[in-house]
Amino acid sequence: MSLPTAILITYGYLLIFGWVFLEQIGLPLPATPVLLAAGALSATEHISFALALAAGSLACVVADVSWFFFGRRWGHIVLRIICRFSLESSTCVRKTHDSFGRRGAYTLLFAKFIPGLSVVAPPVAGQTGMSLRRFLTFDLAGSIIWTGTLLLAGRLFGDLIEKNPHLLDTMGHFSGLLLLLGVLGFLAYRIYRQQAYLRKFRTARLEPVELKRMLDEGLPVYIVDLRHPLELVPDPFTLPGALHVSPDALARRSGEIPHDRDVVLYCTCPSEATAAKTAMTLHKLGIDRVRPLRGGFDEWKRLGYPMDEVHPASLAEI
Repeated sequence: MSLPTAILITYGYLLIFGWVFLEQIGLPLPATPVLLAAGALSATEHISFALALAAGSLACVVADVSWFFFGRRWGHIVLRIICRFSLESSTCVRKTHDSFGRRGAYTLLFAKFIPGLSVVAPPVAGQTGMSLRRFLTFDLAGSIIWTGTLLLAGRLFGDLIEKNPHLLDTMGHFSGLLLLLGVLGFLAYRIYRQQAYLRKFRTARLEPVELKRMLDEGLPVYIVDLRHPLELVPDPFTLPGALHVSPDALARRSGEIPHDRDVVLYCTCPSEATAAKTAMTLHKLGIDRVRPLRGGFDEWKRLGYPMDEVHPASLAEI
């Protein structure tokens, strides 16, 4: 018996719990191969399918509850930290907010099947005020569905493992190498594309102090708040005179955007990623004087500059 199979059989449930837990807290350690292998070994009775399901599901819930309370306590600060390590930092939080806005807690039933959504969903649930009981109910169900699906998929290969006990080890050696190369290549490509993308707007960024000066002097500025509506629930303020609209809606309303003044976009994303992406879209639509605000809403707030409070009636419509 080769080392990978021996480790999984010897430390099966502890390995499943630990590996799944590390993936669910955001580390780049995919648990799919471990769960598939555990499912395959369950056909040979080396591992109990029920106990493997319990270990994987419990690991998910423990990690998710931790993120839930972090999200409830520190809100978008936690999301910013998570997205700094995300391959889709410009969209991961917005996609999650959009999903919660449309489906609510039902998002947790399928979140683990969608890259980026899995780790971000629990803190967003905490940030938006979901009750712990409701969160646990749907998160546990989603964890069982995800873990069970992968274990069942591995179980389908159980008969092949019984006929050839060395097949799992052989596949493990080659699949591990291919997985490592694939992850490294994909990560390098994403980092390169993101950096090249953001460099295009680095010189166009507007400093908060400059925007403050423009407002004090009464210069015409078109300010757009790109944050998701749910982000305004714990922090109901915008920059003075800002129009609150989603990136997609702003692109559809591009004909209403004035061309005779600076268009300042802000968000709460790392490196102003959503603002930069929206700026590129507006450039393609013929709007040239568009500038992301460096540091976004958080930097403006940190500097103590004036803000407009969002009316409670507006928040009730979110």
